Amino acid sequence: MTRVRYFAAAEEAAGRAEEQRSEATLGALRAALAAEYPGLGGILPRCAVLVDGERRDDEATLADADTVDVLPPFAGG
Repeated sequence: MTRVRYFAAAEEAAGRAEEQRSEATLGALRAALAAEYPGLGGILPRCAVLVDGERRDDEATLADADTVDVLPPFAGG
């Protein structure tokens, strides 16, 4: 299982701070999250999605020890 952590607006949209997921690729995970959490699906394209702290493309495979962070755009100065 892959650990998925949600931050700020992504956490609010998913209704949780983190969860365990079993999707095999990052693309499959993105699609599943958008379908399962419609509010998250609306902001997910603008979110930074990191696998173990690095940006990866949707073809990246996910392993049991991986952590995926979903970070929405942050405003600030």
